Amino acid sequence: MKIAIVGASGAVGQEFLRVLDEQNFPIDELLLFGSSRSAGRSYTFRGKEYVVKELCHNDDFQGVDFAFVSAGASTSKEFAETITKHGTIMIDNSSAFRMDEDVPLVVPEVNGDDAFNAPRNIIANPNCTTIQMVVALKPIHDLATIRRVHVATYQAASGAGAAAMDELKEQSAQISRGEEPTVNKFAYQLAFNVIPHIDVFTDNGYTKEEMKMYNETKKIMHAPTLDVSATCVRVPVMRAHSEAIWVETEKPVTTEQARAAFEAAQGVVVMDNPANKEYPMPLMMAGKDPVYVGRIRRDLTNECGLSFWTVSDQIKKGAALNAVQIALYMLAKK
Repeated sequence: MKIAIVGASGAVGQEFLRVLDEQNFPIDELLLFGSSRSAGRSYTFRGKEYVVKELCHNDDFQGVDFAFVSAGASTSKEFAETITKHGTIMIDNSSAFRMDEDVPLVVPEVNGDDAFNAPRNIIANPNCTTIQMVVALKPIHDLATIRRVHVATYQAASGAGAAAMDELKEQSAQISRGEEPTVNKFAYQLAFNVIPHIDVFTDNGYTKEEMKMYNETKKIMHAPTLDVSATCVRVPVMRAHSEAIWVETEKPVTTEQARAAFEAAQGVVVMDNPANKEYPMPLMMAGKDPVYVGRIRRDLTNECGLSFWTVSDQIKKGAALNAVQIALYMLAKK
């Protein structure tokens, strides 16, 4: 099994290395690729040192089974043919191909079999907020078809990469020293603040991040009539996103039914004991694999409505882990 990581020096690229090891992914040969800036860096994996090669238009991907790519949409588009021309399955973490009809958009717990319909040898990893949400929606949708979803996200700095996480740390330190905080990665200071703006605004007043949740959810769940209205907010948390989700189903679902469905669902952990102040929080969920669900309750305004809270690590399940799970799913089904 020959594996490549493209964007190996980034936050998600480094998470790929950790997740591949944690998941005991079968690897006989590993290749690391990056930009000209990161070429030459070395990283240790399973006791062996690997040097990052510059990503070029050549035959470096010949014989590679899976390429995990997290280097941005423009790089993915430019190098897709180079990566896949010899039969490599490219599992892409960018937004480049997510809504292409001939590229499956896959969350293994929800639509794993879609991965086998990839005529271009490209499989898209969904947006982090979408992955987390659809894992939680699937067990409810199986009980009673979901008609619509309203969601407010509370997204960690990790969603904007390693530099954003560093900036949040530095801003907090600067403010504690009485200094003016440095602002580069976000529209405003993130430390001690929340910013209701992720990605660029579109003509309908929603951001691209919010529209990703709308469009990607329909595709993943094979539910063109399922509508999603999202408000995406950046919060001063280092890693792990949180989401407050309201769903309306075609028939009533009790909280007991919902809890049982969540408990039986793959990739979901229920943490829901308000009497003991037990509910998922990003501080505790960072670095963990599942999607955690809590605060399960009926919607007081709608007899067919449910409300619940989810937390999941954006760099793990929202990015690297989901991509690795796609490859593992394909290997298990062969």
